[in-house]
Amino acid sequence: EGAFYNSGQSCCAVERIYVHEDVYDDFLDHFVEETGTYKVGNPLEKETSIGPLARKDQVHFLQKQVGDALLKGASIACGEERWEGQGYYFIPTVVVDVDHSMDLMKEESFGPVIGIQKVASDEEAISLMQDTEYGLTASVYADQWESAEPILAAMKTGTVYWNCCDRVSPYVPWAGRKKSGIGATLSHQGIRAFTHTKSFHLRG
Repeated sequence: EGAFYNSGQSCCAVERIYVHEDVYDDFLDHFVEETGTYKVGNPLEKETSIGPLARKDQVHFLQKQVGDALLKGASIACGEERWEGQGYYFIPTVVVDVDHSMDLMKEESFGPVIGIQKVASDEEAISLMQDTEYGLTASVYADQWESAEPILAAMKTGTVYWNCCDRVSPYVPWAGRKKSGIGATLSHQGIRAFTHTKSFHLRG
């Protein structure tokens, strides 16, 4: 859901996934199965999961990202078919056998496309998660907080999540790192952005 919510058109959407090799096959099976249940169509219909993209050129952009990955050795686990109906739709697509030579794993997609990469250790996952020009959010899914905390602490992002993603709270700042922005919204820090300060220097 974090990858495909609002057709992937969210600033904090999940853009890439790293899964430990011990659970990779089971994870991928369940992920593909769940993705296959999403219905693409009219967003005004209750049963629709995936609506249209905001811009026509975004369809071509996503096709280009997927095409680049395929040329470099990736494969599609689901979503290979193209939308034949009217509108700027893109079928939810899961790409595997990916690496960081592919645009899909380095650049934002802003659409219902996700790359899933197998890793051998937490250290490898941290290295790959840090290999980006962006730094808005990062998520870790683990049974124990003691396993998740070192990874989350290492992330150069404004927000981190344990066993969840794509959430915003008014009680804590919403901020980015690197090319994900300067400053903060929400919380007392965000409120200060809408105020004018005035300083008095007094000497008696």
